[in-house]
Amino acid sequence: MKLITVRNFYTFSTLFILSFSSCIKTTNRDEIRSIIDADRYYSTLSAQKGRNTAFLAMFDSAGVTLAPHMLPVEGYKEIKKLILSHTDSTYTLTWEPKFAKVASSGELGYTYGTYKLTVKGKKPISEEGTYITIWNKNSKGEWKALLDTGNEGLR
Repeated sequence: MKLITVRNFYTFSTLFILSFSSCIKTTNRDEIRSIIDADRYYSTLSAQKGRNTAFLAMFDSAGVTLAPHMLPVEGYKEIKKLILSHTDSTYTLTWEPKFAKVASSGELGYTYGTYKLTVKGKKPISEEGTYITIWNKNSKGEWKALLDTGNEGLR
């Protein structure tokens, strides 16, 4: 009788551990999906309302952006000054994440992919490049950019 109880305990424990570990994997997949969805959301916002609106909505208060020929721009206020110093009415910027990874804690992750910048006009000109964004999930459960940068030159 005691042997059956011990066997049942080990069976139950094994099943519990296996089911718990499969939940962790599902959660990580869900987090990866959510970070990709956030990245795509901001790209759609950029296409619809402009890069400035999208970037201002995207950055965390502790965000950093890297721009050519400049030191890193740190903090939301400084990023906002930089973003608003350039009009976004002459071009459209969109991007597509190609890969995402989220820490097991579910609070930090990154995406990278390609972007397309199209200058508006009679004969539109396009530029393509790559980007990486490091994301933090805030207390509201929203993914916000901690670091964002890109490189031109794909086309």
